[in-house]
Amino acid sequence: MTPAGYTELRNASAWLDLSARGKIKASGEDRARLLHAMTTNHVEQLTPGTGCYAYFLSAQGRILADVNLLCRPDHFLLDTEPETHEKIFKHLDSFIIADDVTIEDITHSLATIAIEGPGAATMLGRLGAPVPQRDYENADWGEMLVVRTSCTGGPGFFVIAPVEERARLVESLTATGVVAADPEAFRIVRIENGRPRYGEDISERYLAQETNQERAMHFQKGCYLGQEIVERVRSRGQIHRVLVPIQIEGEEVPQPGTKLQAGESNAAELTSAVFSPALGTVAALAYVRTDHSAPGSELTLEGRTAHVVKGI
Repeated sequence: MTPAGYTELRNASAWLDLSARGKIKASGEDRARLLHAMTTNHVEQLTPGTGCYAYFLSAQGRILADVNLLCRPDHFLLDTEPETHEKIFKHLDSFIIADDVTIEDITHSLATIAIEGPGAATMLGRLGAPVPQRDYENADWGEMLVVRTSCTGGPGFFVIAPVEERARLVESLTATGVVAADPEAFRIVRIENGRPRYGEDISERYLAQETNQERAMHFQKGCYLGQEIVERVRSRGQIHRVLVPIQIEGEEVPQPGTKLQAGESNAAELTSAVFSPALGTVAALAYVRTDHSAPGSELTLEGRTAHVVKGI
């Protein structure tokens, strides 16, 4: 059965409560310098109202977490997956020594509502909200914050609001005709779009370049934790697998960890898979050996044909 809101999410707009996502506030004069030295993207070039996507790495170059970094006039707001916000908080806190930086976990004081789909911008406009034009651009809407970002990888926005404003925001969305979607609808569209999620497709098992998310990386920003490994991989081309979207014929959804073959050899490992009602086949994400990762490359799974497809 097609999850509630799936059709609207693909063709119009739908909303989902993402209030479990972590929120960390970083303030103080040294906040940009610290975050620049701790993440894979160029934080010091951000100005109020802009933002970026980045990874936190270990000294060994493994991915500890991902984050949407939002630059505000007097602080940074870090938007994280629910599973990683405590880890990020402790990680950052352990590196604050003589820095003028204060970090606060404000997760429980904020609600996050995702409004996504091709019609999301139109619906925000009908609500009288600002409509940021560039990725990670963020703008005040009264006591709320509208951010151009998306968990599905399609058009979308997060509205971050004080928890006491959540009910009013949802009422306004409903009155404007935006339907509530089942979380599984968002997951299906995310995988159809080839957008990975930390905790499902990305983890400490992987190096940054293996995830194929160039939006998280800045190769000219200077030193940061884990940068030595990133640069070594970049300069030597030492990458043997890469995360790519694939489609698998049939309706049976394989489990994470399932291996796919090229000829007689294992060539890929699935991280997530769903049946796509729109495509009429299984959409998935998998780490594929680089020599089989180009769009159009053919793989097999127990007699079923699979193809690497172009991601977003």
